[in-house]
Amino acid sequence: MRRVTRIATVAIASTALALSATACGKTSDSGSGSKEASAAIAYDIGGRGDQSFNDAAYAGLSKAEKDLGIKGNDQEPSEGESDADKVQRLTELARSGNNPVIGVGFAYAPAIKKVAPKFPKTTFGIIDDTSVTGKNIANMVFNEEQGSYLAGVAAAKATKTNKVGFIGGVEVPLIKKFEAGFAQGVKDTNPKVEVLEQYLTQPPNFDGFSKPDLGKAAAEGQLDKGADVIYHAAGLAGSGSIEAAATKGKWAIGVDSDQYNQAGLAKYKDKILTSVTKDVSDAVYSLIKSVKDGKPQSGEVRYGLAKDGVGLSDSNPEYKKMTDLIAAVDKAKADIIAGKIKVQTAP
Repeated sequence: MRRVTRIATVAIASTALALSATACGKTSDSGSGSKEASAAIAYDIGGRGDQSFNDAAYAGLSKAEKDLGIKGNDQEPSEGESDADKVQRLTELARSGNNPVIGVGFAYAPAIKKVAPKFPKTTFGIIDDTSVTGKNIANMVFNEEQGSYLAGVAAAKATKTNKVGFIGGVEVPLIKKFEAGFAQGVKDTNPKVEVLEQYLTQPPNFDGFSKPDLGKAAAEGQLDKGADVIYHAAGLAGSGSIEAAATKGKWAIGVDSDQYNQAGLAKYKDKILTSVTKDVSDAVYSLIKSVKDGKPQSGEVRYGLAKDGVGLSDSNPEYKKMTDLIAAVDKAKADIIAGKIKVQTAP
């Protein structure tokens, strides 16, 4: 896979990216002249190597490259970038002939709103946003609150101190969905369990998705208060919370990808009880396939618990030994799918 603009990383931290200037404003669908089908993704904050959200998108692109014979391209975000930077990035990817072009994360909404009309024959995908729409825009969204509810059930069953933690990266509506589902799952399972909640940053500061030291400090604070299970929805920053929990011998719950199987977190995997998964990989792959098949997706494409678009991983052998926990999670899943449990989308 050719990376359009790949920046150097230290461990899994992202650094700044300088993109070359690209002329914008002219409606065009002309590609680079290559007949080889290609698709591209533009990463969210934290970039590739976050062991979570962005890596899940990359996995979908890689699968499409292998199974569909397309050429995959990807671009990193720059630190503290503006919407104009995102416009430039998407314009460059579309002008180069990539189809589809996928923005990984709701932060791409303003840029896609500007760029998509200029390339009407190119399909644009955006993950976690429905605010921007168009005939050539596919909105790939998830019922994060449902998976988080299951995490709450698991946390309530696993805790021995009756205190669990939730760490949100940035306090935005999307992450509030994670918080709401988790807290509801905990309380429905055991009302005696206290949920400690903390957000790392407030918008427009999005460091809470990219700086592991923030997640680590927040988790250490919750551990000091007696929490013995900590769930994060903080992207790359969440790796710090996993480190903190594992170091203290407490349980961590991952997010987006099955973090038990992420190479960058292998040192802490034994204490990653489970992860709330979002099938971002399949969403990316399915959009690319739809374009290749000549029937591009558009409008809202929703992934929920009923079709395993969200879920709870069971890779950790210790998780599989917890029969009471698994039974409670399975029952909650069935009740959500049957409509017996209505999961809240806001705290």
